[in-house]
Amino acid sequence: MKRSLFIPHPSSCILGIAFMELNAATLKRLAEAGLDPAKLPRHIAVIMDGNGRWAQERGKERVHGHVQGVKSVRTTIEECCRLGIEQLTLFCFSTENWKRPAEEINFLMALLKEYLIKERAEIMKENIRFTVIGRREGLPDFVQHEMDENIRVSQNNTGMTLCLAINYSGRTEIVDAVRTLAQQVRVDILRPDDIDETAIANNLYTAGMPEPDLLIRTAGEMRISNFLLWQISYAELWVTEKCWPDFDEATLRQALHDFARRERRFGGLKN
Repeated sequence: MKRSLFIPHPSSCILGIAFMELNAATLKRLAEAGLDPAKLPRHIAVIMDGNGRWAQERGKERVHGHVQGVKSVRTTIEECCRLGIEQLTLFCFSTENWKRPAEEINFLMALLKEYLIKERAEIMKENIRFTVIGRREGLPDFVQHEMDENIRVSQNNTGMTLCLAINYSGRTEIVDAVRTLAQQVRVDILRPDDIDETAIANNLYTAGMPEPDLLIRTAGEMRISNFLLWQISYAELWVTEKCWPDFDEATLRQALHDFARRERRFGGLKN
């Protein structure tokens, strides 16, 4: 069975208590942004698309877009921390991305290693809890080492959870969960009749995490791209034409304002 990168997550109840107690600086920033704390998403997931397109439109190599995209990653993480968002999940590298040219993949892996090392101090400064979802197989040892180190040093942090989806596929995640459940049935730990939505959710890479309330996609693409297929069943979708390197604080706030105006019924009717 494939091994996921997921590290067990604290209970959502504990996290909920921590995030209910927003500090004065966070409340002030929310007020300045015109955002109601009660209408914020707990969990934001982002498909960061358009790095290569952004670079090519400027007559540059695709890799230049990836470098610029890292800056947007940091901006988004910092603003989510300042606004009191509980979890941010970023789709960094999909299993389908292995189809790209070897030169680009090698650059992305080196860039990921550099990012993980450079941002370690900031993760600790901002009290961020770092985790990763996806499969380890195929990832360079040097990337796995730096991911594991960031997970280790931040495991007791109590602020925002930053989750990177690396070598990730929504379908693969569900396959891995089903295999785990099948194994539990085979050894009589679980009965087939006991398999329900909760049992499946508890065996996904994201077990213990709140489901995304808001899914953001950049570069105007209107598709999910095999990202968190189970978890985003009731997420609000928000798409911007901006490519990821142009995603900034103002764009994030626009998404949050639009989210606050949505009426979420989860299949029911308005009260």
